[in-house]
Amino acid sequence: MTYFVSGCYIHGLNNTETAALTKSIVKHGSKLDFGNKLVVDKHCIGGVPGNRTTLIVVPIVTAAGLLMPKTSSRAITSPAGTADTMEVLANVTVDAPKLQKIAGKIGGFMTWGGGVDLAAADDHMIRVRHPLSLDPEGMLLASIMAKKHSVGAKRCLIDIPIGPQVKITSLKHAKHLKDRFIKIGKMLGMKVKVVFSDGSQPIGDGIGPLLEAQDVMKVLRNEPDAPQDLKEKALYMAGLLLEMGGKAIMGFGYRKAKKILKSGMALQQMERIIEAQGKKRMPPNARLVYQVKTGKDGKITHIDNKILSKLARVAGAPLDPAGGLLLKKKLDDKVKKGETLFEIHSNNEDRMRLAKEISQKERAYIIK
Repeated sequence: MTYFVSGCYIHGLNNTETAALTKSIVKHGSKLDFGNKLVVDKHCIGGVPGNRTTLIVVPIVTAAGLLMPKTSSRAITSPAGTADTMEVLANVTVDAPKLQKIAGKIGGFMTWGGGVDLAAADDHMIRVRHPLSLDPEGMLLASIMAKKHSVGAKRCLIDIPIGPQVKITSLKHAKHLKDRFIKIGKMLGMKVKVVFSDGSQPIGDGIGPLLEAQDVMKVLRNEPDAPQDLKEKALYMAGLLLEMGGKAIMGFGYRKAKKILKSGMALQQMERIIEAQGKKRMPPNARLVYQVKTGKDGKITHIDNKILSKLARVAGAPLDPAGGLLLKKKLDDKVKKGETLFEIHSNNEDRMRLAKEISQKERAYIIK
């Protein structure tokens, strides 16, 4: 297995080889079969803290009558994966037969991919790749496409964030990946749409499972203090999926998604999904909160995603769901000396002490 992964890294995989690897991964695992029904899916390449759009997109899209069975990953190097955030609200380890039933009844779910035998061969390869820090492009593509293929997705939306501190740093690389996603999708009988998004700062206010889940529920409940950047991005993505799935006229998907969210239908749908998967009691907020304040007046010109992710992990995320950061300011905001930029949340005094030290040494925000 290690020789195979290394070989793929050294020599690369062309599109035909990547499609063949995808099919093999899917063949050697469980599959969900929805017959002739149209299944839609989405995936984000990652690297942006927060950015929990899936938990808003799935309720909107399934409320409109589309099938969206969503398997997601846990955090590998980030403060939270979609599955970690969803686990604050509901059980995410559900077997394939039960998932098939939930999707048939409600139209969708959000579970941890590793808890189901879907594209299981991929997990074996990931276990080899991570200690060696090898991420062959062909394998990355096969890994993503296998998860979509195993749930029978026919329409797939891929989000590639671009920014100085995310996985994809240039538009040139993003365009290259877009081209490959579309071609491999075609070989698998899947229509793929790729969008580029802003990866220059976190999306949403919370970083860490509990704080991200609170953001998501605020958006779904249409609360006035819901993070607008998370809401807008989720509506944009949901709108595109509604258009791709034939539930909205081209150019009118965003409007329809907004209507579904505003009416409360998306919240009702989320509650149905949570109940079906097994509702959990949300943990309390962290005991310890430390405010990181600015030492001068000015305007925020840069936010360091990597430092914020590191701080959230040091504070305890994702193992402690309540650990993480709550952002109070974003790019281009004007600040006055002594204002809070973000809060560190932790349940562990040693972790909090270390997070405080790092926040004083490494500047996550640049103010000019």
